[in-house]
Amino acid sequence: MMTTYKINELFETIQGEGSFTGQPSIFIRLQGCPVACSWCDTKHTWDIDLEKQISAADMLAKAQETDQWASLSVDQIFSVIIAKNFKAKHIVITGGEPCMVDLTPLCTMFEQQGYSCQVETSGTFEILVSDKCWVTLSPKVNMKGGYEILNSAMLRANEIKHPVATEQHVDDLKLLLAKHQIKTTPVYLQPISQKQRATELAIETCIENNWRLSVQVHKYLGIE
Repeated sequence: MMTTYKINELFETIQGEGSFTGQPSIFIRLQGCPVACSWCDTKHTWDIDLEKQISAADMLAKAQETDQWASLSVDQIFSVIIAKNFKAKHIVITGGEPCMVDLTPLCTMFEQQGYSCQVETSGTFEILVSDKCWVTLSPKVNMKGGYEILNSAMLRANEIKHPVATEQHVDDLKLLLAKHQIKTTPVYLQPISQKQRATELAIETCIENNWRLSVQVHKYLGIE
């Protein structure tokens, strides 16, 4: 049976977050996420409505964010990237919540073609990726969807990128790190908004804990 993925967007840009900030990247945004983060900036990817399925051509031609998606096989995804003449050699698989599905075939194909792969996940689903894939875990604590962050996900993470706006968010992260005994994984704090107080809190906390700052460079640059 051919593996297919529900894709909301596929585009080339600069990675604006975490360890790969500044890296030219091809983003593959998958449809579907039940976690329901209140501050999510891709809420249009939450629901999988079969009536919103469109062709690959129409998906690629979208001029604005919508909840429409296309179903593409691994080979079709690669063919699109070749046809679009994308130059980046780093793949970012995001969502939505990409780990709702097995990403191993997708990661393996790209790695065989000389690409590096990165997956951005909430840590609420088992992470099924290739061994070489870089896992960015952005833990979502006490979200409306009611999903718990898995120990297996925390242990698989190559970096932890935590959204913060209040002291409670910092406390939640410290409890999470202690619960899963995470001591050496790089931790990035990312202000939930570009508001001054959230950024100041993130900077102060990073200095205090020897963590790192992620400021969503793409938003300051005004790019996708």
